[in-house]
Amino acid sequence: MNDVDAMDGEALRRQFTRRALSPVEVTKNLLARIDASESAINAFVFIDREGALVAAHASEQRYAKGAAIGPADGIAATVKDNLSLKGFPKRNGSLATSDAPEAFDAPAVARLREAGVVILGKTTMPEFGWKGLSDSPLTGLTRNPWRLDRTTGGSSSGAAACAALGLGHIHLGTDGAGSLRIPAAFTGVVGFKTTHGRVPAYPISVMGELAHVGAITRSTSDQALALSLITAPDRRDFLAWTDKALDRRGRLEGGITGLKIGFSPRLGHVSKIDPEIETSVAAAARVFEELGAHVEEADPRMSDPRDILNDLWFAGAALALRAFKDSDRAVMDPGFLAAALRGQGVSGATVLERLLVARGQLIQAFHDYHDRYDLLLTPQMSTVALPFGNNMPPPGFAGVAAWGDEWTEWSPFTYPFNITQAPAISLPCGLNSEGLPIGLQLVGRLREDETVLTAARAFEKASPFARIDSPRPA
Repeated sequence: MNDVDAMDGEALRRQFTRRALSPVEVTKNLLARIDASESAINAFVFIDREGALVAAHASEQRYAKGAAIGPADGIAATVKDNLSLKGFPKRNGSLATSDAPEAFDAPAVARLREAGVVILGKTTMPEFGWKGLSDSPLTGLTRNPWRLDRTTGGSSSGAAACAALGLGHIHLGTDGAGSLRIPAAFTGVVGFKTTHGRVPAYPISVMGELAHVGAITRSTSDQALALSLITAPDRRDFLAWTDKALDRRGRLEGGITGLKIGFSPRLGHVSKIDPEIETSVAAAARVFEELGAHVEEADPRMSDPRDILNDLWFAGAALALRAFKDSDRAVMDPGFLAAALRGQGVSGATVLERLLVARGQLIQAFHDYHDRYDLLLTPQMSTVALPFGNNMPPPGFAGVAAWGDEWTEWSPFTYPFNITQAPAISLPCGLNSEGLPIGLQLVGRLREDETVLTAARAFEKASPFARIDSPRPA
């Protein structure tokens, strides 16, 4: 791997400051690497070569004058295709959406531009982010760099593929039921869903308070860099925090001695999980013990909240469908259309009950859990990256006889924390016998995002993860 490609954003910025490297040189290298991998991976909806080079030249001039804007000046990023990027369409992975360019930047995008970040383009996603896989009517398949016949997961699909290959340092995405964490786990990178509202969003998602904006990165240090920018307040989001940006750069090294971690291998109810994942995450729990944390196995008092998710999720899909003509349905993903039509049968009273009563009960269960534990440790997924072909693993995959018929059955560790809005991070903890990444998840108390990130950093340092810089064939 090229030394430059292996650097985190902070190390690269130091090279820019010393004039040892140039933002233009690095951006040209990234664009060349995108060209070399894109036919195999298919991670981009749009590549903004001209805009990226203009931004890189401007950054280079600032460094030459000793006037860099901040810690991310000249660092490269990508933007998921459901976030507004001025001058480019927001297609949402759909053939039915408009190809007219957006007139403004989403809050997270605006914060990156203000910081001098070089935006490479927009990345792929399944239609309207409705599932945790990486295919869409608009762009087809986005392939996993670790094995090209496997999905990257979704819905921040292209973002994860770019992070896995080191095609930039910050990859903006969203997470409504695991859409940062699923692809991060499948591609061996870091996906952090912060407490809801920590990263402002605009326009507000049809998925309401399930939806979170965040980033996928190769490392926790790059997560800290991203969060120092995108957590800044933005009054366009009436649900967002008004606190100043969360800046933990350089302050993730405090360690976790004395931290209390509850380890829940199955959240008390998950029945289908790859045994290799269980083994890998149990080994990770021992690493946390070796780092000085107090770890004990303990399940939260909860049942599977999938019914809560489904009612809210399908109702959101129904709301999204309202914006389109009946004739548009012919070009939509049949799975999304089925979810939206199912959502038309969810009453307003049911949505309110789920939001106000059922969600409140689940949040209280985790408040009780976190009275005893600072963090919850779980597997991130029930399976490694799936083969392409359908929304479910084939019978017998990963030793499970039958996986069911909804994609949430193989992602049971993700969506509970969209419902509770708690901070949850996915980071790699090993490879399975086929050489595919396995991820673990750390969940913290509401608004204690720093604790989650600090613990993730401690584990990352103790258990370095292999990286790839080019796609691996099936």
